[in-house]
Parts: sequence; C-alpha cells; structure tokens
Amino acid sequence: MANTIRASVIQSCTARFNLSETLDKFEKLTRLAKERDGSQLVVFPEGFIGGYPKWSTFSCFVGERISEGRDEFVRYFNAAIEIPSPATDRIAEVSKATGVFVVMGVIERDVGTLYCTAIFVDPVEGLVAKHRKLLPTACERFIWGQGDGSTLPVVAKKFQSSVEPTRTVETKISATICWENFMPLLRTYYYSLGTQIYCAPTVDSRESWESSMRHIAFEGRCFVLSACQFATEKDYPPDHPVADASNRNPDNVMINGGSLIVNPLGKVLAGPTRKPEDILTADLDLDDVVRGKFDLDSVGHYSRPDVFQLKANISP
Repeated sequence: MANTIRASVIQSCTARFNLSETLDKFEKLTRLAKERDGSQLVVFPEGFIGGYPKWSTFSCFVGERISEGRDEFVRYFNAAIEIPSPATDRIAEVSKATGVFVVMGVIERDVGTLYCTAIFVDPVEGLVAKHRKLLPTACERFIWGQGDGSTLPVVAKKFQSSVEPTRTVETKISATICWENFMPLLRTYYYSLGTQIYCAPTVDSRESWESSMRHIAFEGRCFVLSACQFATEKDYPPDHPVADASNRNPDNVMINGGSLIVNPLGKVLAGPTRKPEDILTADLDLDDVVRGKFDLDSVGHYSRPDVFQLKANISP
C-alpha cells in the first residue's frame, strides 16, 4: 500500500454560466477535498467551467440558422475561457495553495471557435497540458470544434505516498471526455502511453455509464475516475431551455450525476452518487495496475501486434 495516493471526483455543476461564481465553487470544493479527505488529485466534470448547455438548440436547423440562436451562442461564447487566461491562473493558484493536482473540464475559447477541453494543473508547475475533445457528440457539433492528435497527453506526475509520506509515487494521468470513452482506438492509444489514472469528465448521467467505466478500468488495467455534473434548472440562467417549458421548476433535474471511481479490476471503489453536490474519495494503490496486468495487458502481452497495429497522427 505504500505506492498509494488519494484521489477524488467532484460532482457539481457550473453556476448559471457565471465564471466568477463557478471559480469560487471550484475553490471551495477543492479545499474541502483536501482538508476533509486528504485528496492529492481531484477531477471535475466535463464543461465545469463554461457550462454544458443541456437542452439548448441554438435555433439551429439543417440548412438554416436564425438570429435568436446566434444571440444564444454569444452568451455561451462569452462564458468560455481562453487557455491560458486569468481563469486558468486562478485555478493554478488554488492548486498551488492546496497542493492538489487538478483535472477539469472547461469550455475553451480560441479565436472564434469553442472546444470542449480538459486541463491538467499541477500544484508546482501550474497549467501543464490540455486535451481537446476529438469529436463532439451529435448536436454538440454545432457549438464545439474538433480536437486533434496534438492534445492527447498522458501526464507523468510524482506524488508523496498517502500512507508513507517519505516515499514518492510515480504515476501517469490521462483524460477522456464523455463519449470519447466509446472510441476504442483512443482508449488504446492512452493505454499504449501507460495511463494509470484514467480520468473521465462527463455529463452522461445514464445508469449504463457505470458499465462503461467498469469495462474501461478492466480493459486498460487502470483506475478510472469519472466526474459527472449534477445540475437542476436553477443552475442555469432563468431563460435557458428545459425539457418541458410548461413545467418549469427550479428543482427539476437537468443532469443526474453518477460519478464514480473504479479500480483496475473493475471494482467500484466509490459511487456512483446521485447527490446534487458530492465528493467521492478513494485510495489508489498503483501496484493494483501491475497486479491487473499480470493476466491482461491489452497493449502488451494481450495485444497480438502481429495481427493488429495502431497508428496515431499526433500532429496539430
């Protein structure tokens, strides 16, 4: 157990697309995870900064766009952040003050395009990497651009052992956003780079999500940390679209959580939780990754490279 760190997933949501309020929420929850649970690594959901526009259509139709949708996009565009920016500086300051490594879903603004992105923030080095979602899902393609192979990092990080502080624990951390987790070749690429802590920021709150996270942990012999938003109508601007406009209620659920932590043999260590705001924490014994690969290394002795080969284009 000496090769162990403590990690948390944060179940929460954006505060009405308000950047200042959301950053305050981020700081509060990160400090709580550190001070109460002793967390060294925290994972926040997809689009935590900038927001996930559930039920929005942006008045977009095949072959036609109208002014109301363009106005809605202006508001959403203005809620996004640049990388780097004062917002990422604030996240880095909290990371440094708490000593917590942060993986967080943000909506990134780059010139005129938005991206669904995950950032990696180190308490010593600050912003160290980002991953842009390779393929937005369905109507997300109206509002987000596609990532490319240049932002597929697996970040090496050294932590102090949570059970033996004089010992250094080395690990590798990746992030795969929402339905990217259903892209087998992307998963395989991350496995090939040796990911041990596979972060999965998401807004997929269906019960079937747990099955996917357990499968990935078992397949990749890695810890899976899935953080999902939990949001109600009151967490969005008052005029935001909802499922049933005739039955508006501040407490109607928009995104139903389901965050969880899974070990490399597919065992759920924490969650899934359906609480409106929750922190799940678990001890991650990195030796469990090796124990799992004793009989299954999907990019090693179980890969059959004489039959199958993976080619990745990591150019911008």
